[in-house]
Amino acid sequence: MKSATLKAFSILAAICLGLISCGGNSHAPQPTASASASSLLQVDVTVVQSKRLKATISLPAELVPYEAVDLYARETGFVRSIRVDRGSTVRQGELIAEIEAPELVAQRAQADAAYQSAESQLVAGQAKLAADQATYEHMDAAAKTPGVVAPNDLEIAQKAAESDRANVDALRKTADAAQEGLRAITQLESYLRITAPFDGQITTRYVHPGALVGPAGGAGASMPIVHIETVTRHRLVVPVPENDVAGVPEGTPVAFSDPSFPGRTFSAPIARISHGVDVKTRTMPVELDVLDPKAELVPGTYCSVQWPVSRNYDTLFVPASAVGSDLERTFVIRVRAGKTEWVDVKTGVRVENSVEIFGELKEGDQIAIRATDQLRPGTPVTPRTMGPQ
Repeated sequence: MKSATLKAFSILAAICLGLISCGGNSHAPQPTASASASSLLQVDVTVVQSKRLKATISLPAELVPYEAVDLYARETGFVRSIRVDRGSTVRQGELIAEIEAPELVAQRAQADAAYQSAESQLVAGQAKLAADQATYEHMDAAAKTPGVVAPNDLEIAQKAAESDRANVDALRKTADAAQEGLRAITQLESYLRITAPFDGQITTRYVHPGALVGPAGGAGASMPIVHIETVTRHRLVVPVPENDVAGVPEGTPVAFSDPSFPGRTFSAPIARISHGVDVKTRTMPVELDVLDPKAELVPGTYCSVQWPVSRNYDTLFVPASAVGSDLERTFVIRVRAGKTEWVDVKTGVRVENSVEIFGELKEGDQIAIRATDQLRPGTPVTPRTMGPQ
C-alpha cells in the first residue's frame, strides 16, 4: 500500500514539472522580422597609404650579340676557298674566304692597258710640247735682230707651243682618269678576299667551295657566306614598361640572372635607352652593356633582370587583395558614408603584399580589404577597420 502511494506521488510530480516547463516557454522572447532587417553586412576595411616607391621588379630580357652580321661577297664570283666553319674564332682582318671572278681579272687587264696607253700619249705630248716650246723660244730670241725671223713664222711657233700645252693638259686628265679606273678595279679585286670585320665567332657557314655568291641585287645575292657574332660583349635588351622607365639613368648597374647558371647573379650597367615607347607593347627597349671576357654567356638566351624602380614623388598603395577586376574594369571598393563605391584604378608596381595604384583616391580613404564583384556599388555596410595591411 505504501509503495503504490509513492508511485502515484512520483507521477503527479512529473506532470506538474511538465506543466511548469510549458508555461515558461510560452513567455520566451521571439526574434522579429524588423530586427533581422536592421542588421548590416560587416566589411573589413583598411586605409589607402601614400609613400615613396623604391623597389625592384623582375623583367624578362634577351641577350643578343653586341655586333652580328651576315657576310656577303661584294663582287659576283665563285667561292675558291673558305677557311672557317661553324664555331671558328676569328680576329678582325683575318681571311675567311676567297672568291674567284674571271671577268674581274679581264676588266683589270683592260683598265691597266688603258692606263698604260694614256701614260704613253701623255709622255709623247709632253715631248712635243718641249720641242715646240724650245723652237718658239729660239725664234723669239732671233726675232730681236731685225729681218732674221718673219713675224708670221714667230706667231705660228707660238700657237704651236700653246696647242701642245693644251693637249698635254687633256692627256694628263685622261691618264688620271685611266689611273682611277685601274685603282677602282684593283679595289674590286680586293673584295674577292672576305675578311672578318671584327673579333668574333662564326656561328653559321652557308656555302662551300664552288658556290656562286655576289652582292645585293646580283647573282648569288640570296646566299651569305658566313654569319659572325661577337662573343665577349653582348647587349641585354630589356623591354621596360612605360610606367617604370623614369628615374633610372644611364650607367646604373643592374643585376640579372641567366638560366644556364642557376644561383649565379651577373651585373651590367644601363648603356642605352631608346627614349621611345613601342605602341604595341607599351614598353621601352633598354640595353645593358654586358662584358663577357671568358665568353661564358650565350647570345639568344632569355634572362631575368632585377629592374630598379623608383619615384621622385609619393604614390598610393593598397593591399593586393583590395584590387579586383572583371571583364570590363579594374577597381577597388571604397566605403564612404556607410555605402560601397567602385573606383576604377590602374595598377603599378607590386611590393610584397601591396600594390601601387592610380585612380580617383586619396590617402586615408577606406577600402575593402577584399574586392569582389559580389559587393555591388551602393550596398549598405558596416566597416570594420583592420589597420594597414
